Amino acid sequence: MFEWSEEDQMVREAVRGFIEKEVRPHVDALETGEMPPYDILRKMLAAFGMDSMNAENLQAEIAAEEAGEERKAGGGSSTLANSMFLILNMEMAGVSLGLISSMGVSMGLTVSTIRSRGTLAQKKRWLPELVTMEKVGAWAITEPDSGSDALGGMKTTVRRDGDDYILKGNKTFITNGPHADTMVVFAKLDEGDGTPMRDRKVLTFVLDKGMEGLTQSKAFKKMGMMSSPTGELFFDNIRVSKDRLLGETEDTGSDKRGGASAKAGFTAERIGIAALSLGIINECQRLSIEYAKSRTLWGQEIAKFQLIQLKLAEMEIARLNVQNMLFVAMEASKAGKPPTLAQASAMKLYSSRAATEVAMEAVQLFGGNGYMAEYRVEQLARDAKSLMIYAGSNEIQVTHVAKGLLAQ
Repeated sequence: MFEWSEEDQMVREAVRGFIEKEVRPHVDALETGEMPPYDILRKMLAAFGMDSMNAENLQAEIAAEEAGEERKAGGGSSTLANSMFLILNMEMAGVSLGLISSMGVSMGLTVSTIRSRGTLAQKKRWLPELVTMEKVGAWAITEPDSGSDALGGMKTTVRRDGDDYILKGNKTFITNGPHADTMVVFAKLDEGDGTPMRDRKVLTFVLDKGMEGLTQSKAFKKMGMMSSPTGELFFDNIRVSKDRLLGETEDTGSDKRGGASAKAGFTAERIGIAALSLGIINECQRLSIEYAKSRTLWGQEIAKFQLIQLKLAEMEIARLNVQNMLFVAMEASKAGKPPTLAQASAMKLYSSRAATEVAMEAVQLFGGNGYMAEYRVEQLARDAKSLMIYAGSNEIQVTHVAKGLLAQ
């Protein structure tokens, strides 16, 4: 694949039409937190038939599982195979990155974890309302003292209490946390045998809003991604029944720390960062070209100045590089060879860095106007920077890329 198809371009124009009508008029309200993102997202899913399509696909998967038929594995590959989903992510990222973050965590990480690890009964219980965003999902793994060491540094614990479990601890930087209806929570099993915290088994549970002992904080004030509510979850000795343990078994096989499930989530999330980065680069370039053609200094358009042309050219180089990385990943996925965690980390590392550099150059090109919120490149610069931290800081991506090389 070397370019978007005619069908892809038609989808892009339709998405842009929706954005102009339903998103841009509300950007300020979304940025201040006055308007939560969820109603707009539901309207978008309905407008493109994605809610009904997701519901139908889920019903088919459940029916196949009930019949004992083999199901296709989910994950990043299915996301890459759907160019419409990637285009939607890209176009929305250039206007309100937080909207895509909230949708991605709810319909991506939360749904895929339940889909891949849950029993048939658990899938029927939680997925129908999540795949249409009738209910909002959250994926809770990060903690105040863990950060990039999400599994090793985890301190949230569960202990057995009869047939139930008692959950204690807290999570932070949780996308959708303040509003989530359904939360996938990772916690370490305390068996009372003195096993060091780092070596304890990681189990995954599903919680629902309103459970006794569960507190969802107010949204944090952030530098970027302000249209996506981010907060904390507190677990004060929550009694959790076994039917909330994904898979309803403590047997995680050789994957004692739950790394495989988390790794699949991280891989899909980091591939998604490349699409979001491309959306920001596209919008920064578009705004910069328009501004360079309309802004005059010393009697001529600044687009005629060589230094301005250099900035625009470097934006184009970044756009081509990130787009080509996505094209290669899409083709590899279609061929049954989706990106590994190391490859996804490389995509995330490069694309987020490129988006941030392009956005900062756009601010510089706009001069004093670029520092004003009115011109939107200021928002894009703040949003782009979040991509260097989101889904694992860029520093930890270096480790994953290097480990992938050294393992060859």
